Amino acid sequence: MISSASSPDRAARPDVIAAAGPATPRPLPTRPDRISTESAAFLRSELARQPAVRSEVVARARTLAADPNYPPPSVIKSVAQQILRAPDLSEDES
Repeated sequence: MISSASSPDRAARPDVIAAAGPATPRPLPTRPDRISTESAAFLRSELARQPAVRSEVVARARTLAADPNYPPPSVIKSVAQQILRAPDLSEDES
């Protein structure tokens, strides 16, 4: 809250800096393109550790596929509305 006894003359004012001319952009240092394969090697090794088939995921998929209420009608309706609102890119002549 601002005190009613405070004077506007006492407020801090930013110092005005006069510009000598138009601002000139700083030159960006050129860096040679580099690539690091450390992350790729790590990802490849982690991928190799994963099983080709995850039985728990297959079991869940089978359960969902057997459920007549999956996906819920609300999800099907929402996806259908999104498809209908999407532009038909086969008619694009640009």
